[in-house]
Amino acid sequence: MLSYQTVRQATGLGAAVVGGVLALPIVWVAGSVLQPAGDAWRHIAATLLGAYVANTALLVALVACGVISIGVISAWLVASYRFPGSRLLQWALVLPLAMPAYVLAYAYTDWLQFAGPVQGALRALTGWQVREYWFPEIRSLPGAAAVLSLALYPYVYLIARAAFRDLPRSAIEAGRLAGLGAWGSLLRVALPLARPAVAAGTALALMETLADFGTVSYFSLEVFTTGIFKAWFGMGDATAAAQLSTCLLGFVVLVLALERATRGRSAFHAGGQAKPVPLQRLRGAPAALATLACGLPVLAGFVLPAAILAQLALESPEARGGARLLALMANSFTVSGVTAVAAVALAVGLAYAARLTRSGLAAGANRLAALGYAVPGAVVAVGVLVPLGRLDNWLAGMVEAATGKPAGLLLTGSIAALVYACLVRFLAVALQTVDAGLQRITPSMEDAARSLGASPAAALARVHAPLLAPSLATAALLVFVDVMKELPATFALRPFDFDTLAVEAYHLAKDERLAEAAVPSLVIVAVGLVPLVILARRYFQPTRS
Repeated sequence: MLSYQTVRQATGLGAAVVGGVLALPIVWVAGSVLQPAGDAWRHIAATLLGAYVANTALLVALVACGVISIGVISAWLVASYRFPGSRLLQWALVLPLAMPAYVLAYAYTDWLQFAGPVQGALRALTGWQVREYWFPEIRSLPGAAAVLSLALYPYVYLIARAAFRDLPRSAIEAGRLAGLGAWGSLLRVALPLARPAVAAGTALALMETLADFGTVSYFSLEVFTTGIFKAWFGMGDATAAAQLSTCLLGFVVLVLALERATRGRSAFHAGGQAKPVPLQRLRGAPAALATLACGLPVLAGFVLPAAILAQLALESPEARGGARLLALMANSFTVSGVTAVAAVALAVGLAYAARLTRSGLAAGANRLAALGYAVPGAVVAVGVLVPLGRLDNWLAGMVEAATGKPAGLLLTGSIAALVYACLVRFLAVALQTVDAGLQRITPSMEDAARSLGASPAAALARVHAPLLAPSLATAALLVFVDVMKELPATFALRPFDFDTLAVEAYHLAKDERLAEAAVPSLVIVAVGLVPLVILARRYFQPTRS
Protein backbone atom coordinates (compact mmCIF):
# COMPACT_ATOMS: atom_id res chain seq x y z
CA MET A 1 0.00 0.00 0.00
CA LEU A 2 1.33 3.40 -0.96
CA SER A 3 2.29 5.75 1.84
CA TYR A 4 0.38 8.95 2.45
CA GLN A 5 3.41 11.03 1.42
CA THR A 6 3.75 9.10 -1.85
CA VAL A 7 0.07 9.67 -2.64
CA ARG A 8 0.49 13.39 -1.98
CA GLN A 9 3.48 13.63 -4.29
CA ALA A 10 1.77 11.64 -7.05
CA THR A 11 -1.35 13.80 -6.72
CA GLY A 12 0.65 17.01 -7.05
CA LEU A 13 2.50 15.66 -10.07
CA GLY A 14 -0.75 14.55 -11.70
CA ALA A 15 -2.26 18.00 -11.14
CA ALA A 16 0.78 19.60 -12.77
CA VAL A 17 0.40 17.35 -15.82
CA VAL A 18 -3.30 18.21 -16.17
CA GLY A 19 -2.59 21.92 -15.79
CA GLY A 20 0.14 21.74 -18.41
CA VAL A 21 -2.08 19.90 -20.90
CA LEU A 22 -4.84 22.47 -20.47
CA ALA A 23 -2.43 25.39 -20.83
CA LEU A 24 -0.72 23.92 -23.90
CA PRO A 25 -2.92 25.65 -26.54
CA ILE A 26 -2.32 29.06 -25.00
CA VAL A 27 1.42 28.46 -24.71
CA TRP A 28 1.52 27.38 -28.35
CA VAL A 29 -0.30 30.51 -29.49
CA ALA A 30 1.99 32.73 -27.42
CA GLY A 31 5.00 30.97 -28.94
CA SER A 32 3.80 31.74 -32.47
CA VAL A 33 5.50 35.13 -32.26
CA LEU A 34 8.80 33.28 -32.66
CA GLN A 35 7.76 31.77 -35.97
CA PRO A 36 8.87 33.52 -39.18
CA ALA A 37 6.32 35.81 -40.76
CA GLY A 38 4.72 34.59 -43.97
CA ASP A 39 3.14 36.46 -46.86
CA ALA A 40 -0.28 36.44 -45.18
CA TRP A 41 1.07 38.03 -41.99
CA ARG A 42 3.01 40.65 -43.92
CA HIS A 43 -0.15 41.53 -45.84
CA ILE A 44 -2.18 41.72 -42.62
CA ALA A 45 0.44 43.85 -40.88
CA ALA A 46 0.62 46.27 -43.81
CA THR A 47 -3.09 46.66 -44.56
CA LEU A 48 -5.34 45.37 -41.77
CA LEU A 49 -3.54 45.29 -38.43
CA GLY A 50 -4.01 49.01 -37.78
CA ALA A 51 -7.77 48.71 -38.29
CA TYR A 52 -7.90 45.66 -36.02
CA VAL A 53 -6.10 47.51 -33.23
CA ALA A 54 -8.11 50.72 -33.58
CA ASN A 55 -11.50 49.05 -33.86
CA THR A 56 -10.84 46.62 -31.01
CA ALA A 57 -9.61 49.42 -28.75
CA LEU A 58 -12.61 51.62 -29.60
CA LEU A 59 -15.04 48.75 -29.05
CA VAL A 60 -13.49 47.99 -25.67
CA ALA A 61 -13.63 51.66 -24.65
CA LEU A 62 -17.29 52.04 -25.66
CA VAL A 63 -18.32 48.82 -23.92
CA ALA A 64 -16.44 49.90 -20.77
CA CYS A 65 -18.41 53.15 -20.71
CA GLY A 66 -21.66 51.28 -21.30
CA VAL A 67 -21.29 48.55 -18.69
CA ILE A 68 -19.97 50.93 -16.03
CA SER A 69 -22.77 53.45 -16.49
CA ILE A 70 -25.56 50.86 -16.59
CA GLY A 71 -24.10 48.52 -13.98
CA VAL A 72 -23.08 51.13 -11.42
CA ILE A 73 -26.25 53.22 -11.56
CA SER A 74 -28.59 50.23 -11.35
CA ALA A 75 -26.53 48.63 -8.56
CA TRP A 76 -26.50 51.85 -6.55
CA LEU A 77 -30.25 52.33 -6.88
CA VAL A 78 -31.30 48.80 -5.84
CA ALA A 79 -28.68 48.64 -3.06
CA SER A 80 -29.52 52.03 -1.54
CA TYR A 81 -33.16 52.84 -2.23
CA ARG A 82 -36.63 51.37 -2.07
CA PHE A 83 -38.85 52.28 -5.03
CA PRO A 84 -41.69 50.64 -7.00
CA GLY A 85 -40.47 47.35 -8.44
CA SER A 86 -37.08 47.42 -6.70
CA ARG A 87 -37.42 43.92 -5.19
CA LEU A 88 -38.26 42.44 -8.58
CA LEU A 89 -35.66 44.49 -10.46
CA GLN A 90 -32.77 43.57 -8.17
CA TRP A 91 -32.76 40.04 -9.63
CA ALA A 92 -34.31 40.84 -13.02
CA LEU A 93 -31.27 43.01 -13.81
CA VAL A 94 -29.27 39.78 -14.09
CA LEU A 95 -31.48 38.31 -16.85
CA PRO A 96 -29.42 39.65 -19.80
CA LEU A 97 -26.69 37.17 -18.79
CA ALA A 98 -28.93 34.48 -20.31
CA MET A 99 -29.04 36.36 -23.62
CA PRO A 100 -25.80 35.96 -25.60
CA ALA A 101 -24.68 39.13 -27.32
CA TYR A 102 -24.96 37.57 -30.77
CA VAL A 103 -28.62 36.69 -30.06
CA LEU A 104 -29.25 40.30 -29.08
CA ALA A 105 -27.62 41.34 -32.35
CA TYR A 106 -29.93 39.11 -34.40
CA ALA A 107 -33.04 40.39 -32.62
CA TYR A 108 -32.22 44.09 -32.87
CA THR A 109 -31.10 43.82 -36.47
CA ASP A 110 -34.51 42.48 -37.43
CA TRP A 111 -36.24 45.15 -35.36
CA LEU A 112 -34.19 48.19 -36.42
CA GLN A 113 -33.19 47.44 -40.03
CA PHE A 114 -34.73 49.35 -42.95
CA ALA A 115 -37.39 46.70 -43.55
CA GLY A 116 -38.04 46.24 -39.83
CA PRO A 117 -41.05 47.37 -37.82
CA VAL A 118 -39.44 50.46 -36.26
CA GLN A 119 -38.39 52.16 -39.49
CA GLY A 120 -41.56 50.93 -41.19
CA ALA A 121 -43.69 52.62 -38.52
CA LEU A 122 -41.57 55.77 -38.76
CA ARG A 123 -42.11 56.01 -42.52
CA ALA A 124 -45.85 55.32 -42.13
CA LEU A 125 -46.21 58.09 -39.55
CA THR A 126 -44.13 60.74 -41.35
CA GLY A 127 -44.56 59.85 -45.02
CA TRP A 128 -40.79 59.90 -45.47
CA GLN A 129 -39.24 57.89 -48.26
CA VAL A 130 -35.84 56.28 -48.72
CA ARG A 131 -32.92 58.69 -48.12
CA GLU A 132 -35.28 61.38 -46.73
CA TYR A 133 -34.38 60.66 -43.11
CA TRP A 134 -31.45 59.48 -41.02
CA PHE A 135 -31.65 56.44 -38.74
CA PRO A 136 -28.79 55.00 -36.67
CA GLU A 137 -27.22 51.91 -38.23
CA ILE A 138 -27.35 48.94 -35.87
CA ARG A 139 -24.78 46.97 -37.88
CA SER A 140 -21.90 49.24 -36.92
CA LEU A 141 -19.21 49.47 -34.27
CA PRO A 142 -21.36 51.69 -31.98
CA GLY A 143 -24.24 49.26 -32.53
CA ALA A 144 -22.03 46.34 -31.52
CA ALA A 145 -20.88 48.27 -28.43
CA ALA A 146 -24.51 48.93 -27.45
CA VAL A 147 -25.46 45.27 -27.89
CA LEU A 148 -22.44 44.05 -25.92
CA SER A 149 -23.09 46.59 -23.16
CA LEU A 150 -26.68 45.38 -22.76
CA ALA A 151 -25.52 41.76 -22.62
CA LEU A 152 -22.53 42.26 -20.30
CA TYR A 153 -23.47 44.99 -17.81
CA PRO A 154 -24.64 42.35 -15.24
CA TYR A 155 -20.97 41.53 -14.56
CA VAL A 156 -20.54 45.05 -13.18
CA TYR A 157 -24.00 45.15 -11.62
CA LEU A 158 -23.56 41.97 -9.57
CA ILE A 159 -20.17 42.85 -8.13
CA ALA A 160 -20.96 46.55 -7.60
CA ARG A 161 -24.28 45.72 -5.92
CA ALA A 162 -22.51 43.47 -3.42
CA ALA A 163 -19.93 46.20 -2.76
CA PHE A 164 -22.57 48.90 -2.28
CA ARG A 165 -24.59 46.69 0.09
CA ASP A 166 -21.50 46.14 2.24
CA LEU A 167 -20.63 49.83 2.58
CA PRO A 168 -20.28 50.89 6.23
CA ARG A 169 -23.05 53.12 7.51
CA SER A 170 -20.51 55.57 8.91
CA ALA A 171 -19.11 56.40 5.47
CA ILE A 172 -22.50 57.22 3.91
CA GLU A 173 -23.68 59.13 6.98
CA ALA A 174 -20.48 61.18 6.94
CA GLY A 175 -21.23 62.12 3.35
CA ARG A 176 -24.77 63.15 4.22
CA LEU A 177 -23.52 65.25 7.13
CA ALA A 178 -21.21 66.95 4.63
CA GLY A 179 -24.27 67.94 2.59
CA LEU A 180 -23.92 65.40 -0.19
CA GLY A 181 -27.08 64.39 -2.02
CA ALA A 182 -27.80 61.12 -3.80
CA TRP A 183 -25.40 61.75 -6.72
CA GLY A 184 -22.77 63.24 -4.43
CA SER A 185 -22.90 60.19 -2.14
CA LEU A 186 -22.50 57.91 -5.15
CA LEU A 187 -19.67 59.80 -6.88
CA ARG A 188 -17.68 60.98 -3.88
CA VAL A 189 -18.23 58.25 -1.28
CA ALA A 190 -19.71 54.99 -2.59
CA LEU A 191 -17.94 54.75 -5.94
CA PRO A 192 -14.41 55.33 -4.56
CA LEU A 193 -15.05 52.66 -1.92
CA ALA A 194 -16.42 50.23 -4.52
CA ARG A 195 -13.89 51.06 -7.24
CA PRO A 196 -11.99 47.74 -7.00
CA ALA A 197 -15.28 45.84 -7.39
CA VAL A 198 -16.35 47.96 -10.35
CA ALA A 199 -12.95 47.46 -11.96
CA ALA A 200 -13.20 43.68 -11.49
CA GLY A 201 -16.66 43.53 -13.05
CA THR A 202 -15.60 45.75 -15.93
CA ALA A 203 -12.57 43.56 -16.61
CA LEU A 204 -14.82 40.49 -16.86
CA ALA A 205 -17.12 42.30 -19.30
CA LEU A 206 -14.20 43.50 -21.42
CA MET A 207 -12.68 40.03 -21.62
CA GLU A 208 -16.03 38.78 -22.91
CA THR A 209 -15.99 41.67 -25.41
CA LEU A 210 -12.57 40.64 -26.67
CA ALA A 211 -13.77 37.02 -26.89
CA ASP A 212 -16.93 37.86 -28.86
CA PHE A 213 -17.11 36.53 -32.39
CA GLY A 214 -20.80 36.22 -33.22
CA THR A 215 -21.73 39.89 -32.84
CA VAL A 216 -18.69 41.44 -34.53
CA SER A 217 -18.75 38.88 -37.34
CA TYR A 218 -22.47 39.38 -37.96
CA PHE A 219 -21.93 43.15 -38.06
CA SER A 220 -18.88 42.68 -40.36
CA LEU A 221 -16.49 44.58 -38.08
CA GLU A 222 -12.73 44.48 -38.62
CA VAL A 223 -11.55 43.40 -35.17
CA PHE A 224 -9.11 40.76 -33.99
CA THR A 225 -11.57 37.88 -33.65
CA THR A 226 -12.90 38.30 -37.19
CA GLY A 227 -9.34 38.81 -38.44
CA ILE A 228 -8.24 35.51 -36.88
CA PHE A 229 -10.87 33.56 -38.79
CA LYS A 230 -10.19 35.52 -41.97
CA ALA A 231 -6.48 34.61 -41.80
CA TRP A 232 -7.30 31.02 -40.90
CA PHE A 233 -10.09 30.18 -43.33
CA GLY A 234 -9.86 32.98 -45.88
CA MET A 235 -6.09 33.04 -46.35
CA GLY A 236 -5.41 29.46 -45.26
CA ASP A 237 -2.54 30.51 -42.99
CA ALA A 238 -2.77 29.04 -39.48
CA THR A 239 0.50 30.70 -38.43
CA ALA A 240 -0.84 34.15 -39.27
CA ALA A 241 -4.02 33.33 -37.35
CA ALA A 242 -1.90 32.31 -34.35
CA GLN A 243 0.14 35.52 -34.56
CA LEU A 244 -3.08 37.58 -34.63
CA SER A 245 -4.25 35.53 -31.65
CA THR A 246 -1.09 36.58 -29.82
CA CYS A 247 -1.97 40.23 -30.47
CA LEU A 248 -5.42 39.60 -29.04
CA LEU A 249 -3.82 37.98 -26.00
CA GLY A 250 -1.94 41.25 -25.58
CA PHE A 251 -5.27 43.09 -25.29
CA VAL A 252 -6.42 40.59 -22.65
CA VAL A 253 -3.24 41.08 -20.64
CA LEU A 254 -3.66 44.86 -20.92
CA VAL A 255 -7.23 44.69 -19.59
CA LEU A 256 -6.13 42.52 -16.66
CA ALA A 257 -3.19 44.83 -15.93
CA LEU A 258 -5.46 47.89 -15.93
CA GLU A 259 -7.88 46.13 -13.58
CA ARG A 260 -5.03 45.22 -11.22
CA ALA A 261 -3.63 48.75 -11.37
CA THR A 262 -7.06 50.24 -10.63
CA ARG A 263 -7.42 48.06 -7.56
CA GLY A 264 -3.90 48.89 -6.47
CA ARG A 265 -4.47 52.63 -6.63
CA SER A 266 -7.64 52.55 -4.53
CA ALA A 267 -7.18 54.98 -1.67
CA PHE A 268 -10.33 54.11 0.28
CA HIS A 269 -11.26 50.97 2.20
CA ALA A 270 -14.60 50.04 3.68
CA GLY A 271 -14.88 48.87 7.25
CA GLY A 272 -15.59 45.20 7.81
CA GLN A 273 -18.02 45.03 10.78
CA ALA A 274 -20.03 48.24 10.43
CA LYS A 275 -23.82 48.10 10.15
CA PRO A 276 -25.15 48.31 6.58
CA VAL A 277 -26.82 51.45 5.32
CA PRO A 278 -30.64 51.21 5.58
CA LEU A 279 -32.63 51.68 2.40
CA GLN A 280 -34.20 55.07 1.73
CA ARG A 281 -37.71 55.10 0.30
CA LEU A 282 -38.17 57.15 -2.86
CA ARG A 283 -41.50 58.73 -3.81
CA GLY A 284 -42.86 60.76 -6.68
CA ALA A 285 -40.65 61.66 -9.62
CA PRO A 286 -37.40 60.28 -8.10
CA ALA A 287 -39.09 56.92 -7.56
CA ALA A 288 -40.37 56.86 -11.14
CA LEU A 289 -36.93 57.75 -12.49
CA ALA A 290 -35.29 55.02 -10.40
CA THR A 291 -37.77 52.43 -11.69
CA LEU A 292 -37.16 53.62 -15.24
CA ALA A 293 -33.35 53.58 -14.86
CA CYS A 294 -33.39 49.98 -13.56
CA GLY A 295 -36.20 48.78 -15.80
CA LEU A 296 -34.78 49.96 -19.12
CA PRO A 297 -31.70 47.66 -19.04
CA VAL A 298 -33.96 44.67 -18.32
CA LEU A 299 -36.38 45.69 -21.06
CA ALA A 300 -33.67 46.35 -23.66
CA GLY A 301 -31.32 43.54 -22.62
CA PHE A 302 -33.81 40.71 -22.21
CA VAL A 303 -37.56 41.34 -22.47
CA LEU A 304 -37.65 43.13 -25.83
CA PRO A 305 -35.20 40.85 -27.72
CA ALA A 306 -36.91 37.76 -26.31
CA ALA A 307 -40.27 39.12 -27.48
CA ILE A 308 -38.84 39.91 -30.94
CA LEU A 309 -37.45 36.40 -31.33
CA ALA A 310 -40.67 34.83 -30.05
CA GLN A 311 -42.74 36.84 -32.53
CA LEU A 312 -40.44 35.83 -35.39
CA ALA A 313 -40.71 32.19 -34.39
CA LEU A 314 -44.51 32.28 -34.10
CA GLU A 315 -45.21 34.25 -37.27
CA SER A 316 -42.82 32.40 -39.61
CA PRO A 317 -43.72 28.79 -40.55
CA GLU A 318 -40.14 28.17 -41.70
CA ALA A 319 -38.91 28.98 -38.18
CA ARG A 320 -40.73 26.08 -36.56
CA GLY A 321 -38.77 23.24 -35.04
CA GLY A 322 -38.69 19.63 -36.16
CA ALA A 323 -36.14 16.91 -36.71
CA ARG A 324 -33.42 19.44 -37.51
CA LEU A 325 -33.98 21.32 -34.23
CA LEU A 326 -33.98 18.09 -32.24
CA ALA A 327 -30.68 17.07 -33.84
CA LEU A 328 -29.15 20.47 -33.04
CA MET A 329 -30.32 20.22 -29.44
CA ALA A 330 -28.90 16.71 -29.19
CA ASN A 331 -25.52 17.91 -30.52
CA SER A 332 -25.43 20.92 -28.20
CA PHE A 333 -26.50 18.92 -25.17
CA THR A 334 -23.96 16.19 -25.94
CA VAL A 335 -20.98 18.56 -26.15
CA SER A 336 -22.17 20.63 -23.18
CA GLY A 337 -22.96 17.59 -21.04
CA VAL A 338 -19.69 15.78 -21.72
CA THR A 339 -17.71 18.96 -21.11
CA ALA A 340 -19.60 19.71 -17.89
CA VAL A 341 -18.98 16.22 -16.47
CA ALA A 342 -15.31 16.29 -17.49
CA ALA A 343 -14.85 19.82 -16.11
CA VAL A 344 -16.33 18.90 -12.74
CA ALA A 345 -14.20 15.75 -12.51
CA LEU A 346 -11.01 17.65 -13.36
CA ALA A 347 -11.94 20.54 -11.07
CA VAL A 348 -12.47 18.16 -8.15
CA GLY A 349 -9.13 16.51 -8.82
CA LEU A 350 -7.22 19.78 -9.15
CA ALA A 351 -8.87 21.50 -6.18
CA TYR A 352 -8.46 18.46 -3.95
CA ALA A 353 -4.83 18.06 -5.01
CA ALA A 354 -4.10 21.64 -3.98
CA ARG A 355 -5.85 21.08 -0.65
CA LEU A 356 -4.16 17.74 -0.04
CA THR A 357 -0.59 18.66 -0.97
CA ARG A 358 -0.59 22.35 0.01
CA SER A 359 2.29 22.72 -2.42
CA GLY A 360 3.23 25.39 -4.90
CA LEU A 361 3.21 22.76 -7.66
CA ALA A 362 -0.50 21.98 -7.26
CA ALA A 363 -1.42 25.65 -6.81
CA GLY A 364 0.51 26.52 -9.96
CA ALA A 365 -1.29 23.72 -11.82
CA ASN A 366 -4.62 25.24 -10.83
CA ARG A 367 -3.55 28.63 -12.12
CA LEU A 368 -2.43 27.07 -15.39
CA ALA A 369 -5.71 25.20 -15.77
CA ALA A 370 -7.70 28.38 -15.14
CA LEU A 371 -5.69 30.41 -17.63
CA GLY A 372 -8.01 29.63 -20.54
CA TYR A 373 -10.98 31.51 -19.08
CA ALA A 374 -9.23 34.80 -19.79
CA VAL A 375 -8.52 33.74 -23.38
CA PRO A 376 -11.00 34.28 -26.22
CA GLY A 377 -12.53 31.20 -27.81
CA ALA A 378 -11.01 32.05 -31.18
CA VAL A 379 -7.53 31.96 -29.64
CA VAL A 380 -8.24 28.64 -27.93
CA ALA A 381 -9.51 27.21 -31.23
CA VAL A 382 -6.28 28.16 -33.01
CA GLY A 383 -4.20 26.83 -30.13
CA VAL A 384 -6.02 23.50 -30.20
CA LEU A 385 -6.44 22.86 -33.91
CA VAL A 386 -2.96 23.58 -35.22
CA PRO A 387 -0.93 21.45 -32.73
CA LEU A 388 -3.64 18.78 -32.84
CA GLY A 389 -3.42 18.70 -36.63
CA ARG A 390 0.34 18.19 -36.46
CA LEU A 391 -0.09 15.43 -33.88
CA ASP A 392 -2.67 13.79 -36.12
CA ASN A 393 -0.35 13.91 -39.12
CA TRP A 394 2.46 12.38 -37.05
CA LEU A 395 0.17 9.60 -35.77
CA ALA A 396 -1.12 8.94 -39.30
CA GLY A 397 2.45 8.62 -40.54
CA MET A 398 3.30 6.20 -37.75
CA VAL A 399 0.23 4.07 -38.48
CA GLU A 400 0.91 4.04 -42.22
CA ALA A 401 4.55 3.09 -41.65
CA ALA A 402 3.53 0.25 -39.39
CA THR A 403 0.60 -1.11 -41.40
CA GLY A 404 1.23 0.13 -44.90
CA LYS A 405 -2.29 1.56 -45.02
CA PRO A 406 -3.14 5.26 -44.96
CA ALA A 407 -4.78 6.45 -41.75
CA GLY A 408 -7.17 9.35 -41.53
CA LEU A 409 -7.16 12.11 -38.93
CA LEU A 410 -7.95 10.68 -35.51
CA LEU A 411 -8.40 13.77 -33.35
CA THR A 412 -8.85 16.80 -35.60
CA GLY A 413 -12.48 17.48 -36.37
CA SER A 414 -13.73 15.20 -33.60
CA ILE A 415 -15.96 15.77 -30.61
CA ALA A 416 -12.94 15.03 -28.42
CA ALA A 417 -11.08 18.04 -29.85
CA LEU A 418 -14.12 20.27 -29.30
CA VAL A 419 -14.56 19.08 -25.71
CA TYR A 420 -10.84 19.66 -25.08
CA ALA A 421 -11.12 23.24 -26.34
CA CYS A 422 -14.19 23.87 -24.18
CA LEU A 423 -12.35 22.47 -21.15
CA VAL A 424 -9.44 24.82 -21.81
CA ARG A 425 -11.90 27.71 -22.08
CA PHE A 426 -14.28 26.99 -19.19
CA LEU A 427 -12.60 24.74 -16.65
CA ALA A 428 -11.93 27.81 -14.50
CA VAL A 429 -15.69 28.20 -13.92
CA ALA A 430 -15.94 24.71 -12.42
CA LEU A 431 -12.62 25.01 -10.59
CA GLN A 432 -13.59 28.23 -8.84
CA THR A 433 -16.97 26.84 -7.79
CA VAL A 434 -15.56 23.53 -6.51
CA ASP A 435 -12.68 25.24 -4.72
CA ALA A 436 -15.12 27.59 -2.97
CA GLY A 437 -17.10 24.54 -1.83
CA LEU A 438 -13.96 22.82 -0.53
CA GLN A 439 -12.98 25.94 1.41
CA ARG A 440 -16.18 25.59 3.44
CA ILE A 441 -15.19 22.09 4.59
CA THR A 442 -12.98 22.15 7.67
CA PRO A 443 -9.55 20.48 7.27
CA SER A 444 -10.26 18.43 10.39
CA MET A 445 -12.48 16.25 8.18
CA GLU A 446 -9.42 14.93 6.35
CA ASP A 447 -7.52 14.45 9.59
CA ALA A 448 -10.39 12.43 11.06
CA ALA A 449 -10.70 10.29 7.90
CA ARG A 450 -6.94 9.70 7.87
CA SER A 451 -6.92 8.71 11.54
CA LEU A 452 -9.54 6.08 10.72
CA GLY A 453 -7.32 4.64 7.99
CA ALA A 454 -9.10 6.11 4.97
CA SER A 455 -7.00 6.89 1.94
CA PRO A 456 -7.23 10.36 0.34
CA ALA A 457 -9.43 8.93 -2.43
CA ALA A 458 -11.73 7.29 0.11
CA ALA A 459 -11.93 10.50 2.11
CA LEU A 460 -12.87 12.40 -1.04
CA ALA A 461 -15.55 9.89 -2.02
CA ARG A 462 -17.08 9.29 1.40
CA VAL A 463 -16.58 12.58 3.24
CA HIS A 464 -16.14 15.43 0.79
CA ALA A 465 -18.34 14.36 -2.13
CA PRO A 466 -21.65 14.45 -0.18
CA LEU A 467 -20.80 17.86 1.27
CA LEU A 468 -19.71 19.12 -2.16
CA ALA A 469 -22.84 17.94 -3.98
CA PRO A 470 -24.47 21.42 -4.28
CA SER A 471 -21.20 22.97 -5.49
CA LEU A 472 -20.67 20.18 -8.01
CA ALA A 473 -24.18 20.60 -9.39
CA THR A 474 -23.72 24.38 -9.67
CA ALA A 475 -20.35 23.98 -11.39
CA ALA A 476 -21.75 21.48 -13.90
CA LEU A 477 -24.71 23.72 -14.67
CA LEU A 478 -22.56 26.82 -15.20
CA VAL A 479 -20.15 25.00 -17.52
CA PHE A 480 -23.07 23.42 -19.41
CA VAL A 481 -24.61 26.83 -20.14
CA ASP A 482 -21.28 28.42 -21.07
CA VAL A 483 -20.57 25.67 -23.60
CA MET A 484 -24.11 25.97 -25.00
CA LYS A 485 -23.48 29.66 -25.75
CA GLU A 486 -19.89 29.29 -26.98
CA LEU A 487 -19.62 30.12 -30.69
CA PRO A 488 -16.03 30.68 -31.99
CA ALA A 489 -14.44 27.48 -30.65
CA THR A 490 -17.48 25.42 -31.66
CA PHE A 491 -17.59 27.07 -35.08
CA ALA A 492 -13.94 26.21 -35.77
CA LEU A 493 -13.58 22.78 -34.16
CA ARG A 494 -16.92 21.01 -34.58
CA PRO A 495 -16.90 17.74 -36.56
CA PHE A 496 -18.16 17.70 -40.12
CA ASP A 497 -21.96 17.96 -40.31
CA PHE A 498 -22.15 18.44 -36.53
CA ASP A 499 -23.80 21.83 -36.00
CA THR A 500 -24.90 23.11 -32.62
CA LEU A 501 -27.66 25.57 -31.76
CA ALA A 502 -25.17 28.46 -31.62
CA VAL A 503 -23.59 27.59 -34.97
CA GLU A 504 -26.98 27.08 -36.64
CA ALA A 505 -28.29 30.41 -35.38
CA TYR A 506 -25.12 32.13 -36.61
CA HIS A 507 -25.33 30.59 -40.09
CA LEU A 508 -29.02 31.42 -40.48
CA ALA A 509 -28.51 35.00 -39.31
CA LYS A 510 -25.54 35.48 -41.67
CA ASP A 511 -27.83 34.35 -44.50
CA GLU A 512 -30.42 36.94 -43.37
CA ARG A 513 -32.81 34.15 -42.35
CA LEU A 514 -33.48 35.80 -39.01
CA ALA A 515 -36.86 34.19 -38.50
CA GLU A 516 -35.32 30.73 -38.76
CA ALA A 517 -32.49 31.78 -36.41
CA ALA A 518 -35.06 32.74 -33.77
CA VAL A 519 -35.89 29.21 -32.54
CA PRO A 520 -32.31 27.97 -31.84
CA SER A 521 -31.56 31.35 -30.28
CA LEU A 522 -34.56 31.06 -27.97
CA VAL A 523 -33.52 27.55 -26.92
CA ILE A 524 -30.06 28.88 -25.96
CA VAL A 525 -31.69 31.67 -23.93
CA ALA A 526 -34.11 29.26 -22.22
CA VAL A 527 -31.24 26.97 -21.15
CA GLY A 528 -29.28 29.98 -19.92
CA LEU A 529 -32.16 31.03 -17.69
CA VAL A 530 -31.94 27.88 -15.57
CA PRO A 531 -28.78 28.70 -13.59
CA LEU A 532 -29.85 32.34 -13.28
CA VAL A 533 -33.12 31.34 -11.62
CA ILE A 534 -31.30 28.96 -9.28
CA LEU A 535 -28.64 31.50 -8.34
CA ALA A 536 -31.25 34.24 -7.95
CA ARG A 537 -33.15 32.15 -5.42
CA ARG A 538 -29.92 31.56 -3.52
CA TYR A 539 -28.34 35.02 -3.53
CA PHE A 540 -31.16 37.54 -3.99
CA GLN A 541 -32.92 37.44 -0.67
CA PRO A 542 -35.52 40.08 0.26
CA THR A 543 -33.86 43.47 0.47
CA ARG A 544 -33.28 44.92 3.92
CA SER A 545 -35.60 47.72 4.99
